[in-house]
Amino acid sequence: MKKVLLIFMLILSTLFFVSCAAETGPEPAAGGEYIRIDAAEAKEMMESEDVIILDVRTEEEFEEQRIEGAILIPDYEIEELAEDKLPDKDATILVYCRTGRRSELASRALIEMGYKNVYDFGGIVDWDYDIIGE
Repeated sequence: MKKVLLIFMLILSTLFFVSCAAETGPEPAAGGEYIRIDAAEAKEMMESEDVIILDVRTEEEFEEQRIEGAILIPDYEIEELAEDKLPDKDATILVYCRTGRRSELASRALIEMGYKNVYDFGGIVDWDYDIIGE
């Protein structure tokens, strides 16, 4: 009887942990939490809600090609320009760069500055949708 109870408890525990780990799409940012999403999730958010698309590459990269509607704040100017260009710290901000390195750093910096709904969706190299430019 003890073995049956032990097996039952193990099965129940396993089911609990598996259900907690199941992916259901991007969770809302919990203010202060870094969240990485993929391009498809970012595109879905752009189409279904009011978001700010933030490009953190250089001005030259931005002029060459960008996602429609994106605003530019180069990663090295985030701390100086974010509060002027992004006054609503509760707005949903989708951040990208070229490959994902700068977008992660910029996303983390925004979170440290008090922005609550920041999502890093990596690089424009992984963006399979329309772009302005080349």
